[in-house]
Amino acid sequence: MSDVTITITRQAGYRFLIDFGPHYASLMVDEPAPLGADCGPSPEHLLAGAIANCLCASLTFACDKYHEDPGPLRARVTCHTGRNERNRIRITGLEVQIDMGTTPGLLPHLDRALASFEDFCTVTQSVQQGIPVQVSVHGPDGAVLR
Repeated sequence: MSDVTITITRQAGYRFLIDFGPHYASLMVDEPAPLGADCGPSPEHLLAGAIANCLCASLTFACDKYHEDPGPLRARVTCHTGRNERNRIRITGLEVQIDMGTTPGLLPHLDRALASFEDFCTVTQSVQQGIPVQVSVHGPDGAVLR
């Protein structure tokens, strides 16, 4: 296991540059208007993206354990916000829908992969300790698989 270190540097206002290190492109982030200039993804966008990426990678990993390829995956994450008891904006929950491009019948071990893939997701399992995350997986025909 290895630790991840990034550097974030304020550019102006609420705009920051995230440096992921020498092997990756940097990313400009910002807060939406009226607070920021909305010239990059917000922290909520980054969290939603991290969860979607981790879940899709975990589903791929779980299928790969059975030498099966889930094919194209597409995830849509809705990040819900609300106010807490101190009237501060907080993330109150996330809903994730993963759409598979491969017909489930072509993956004999899909049920087993679906039963375990969330356990492999470092980000979602960590976030879920404080924020509810609901995950569903759909086949190419829209049928709910999990």
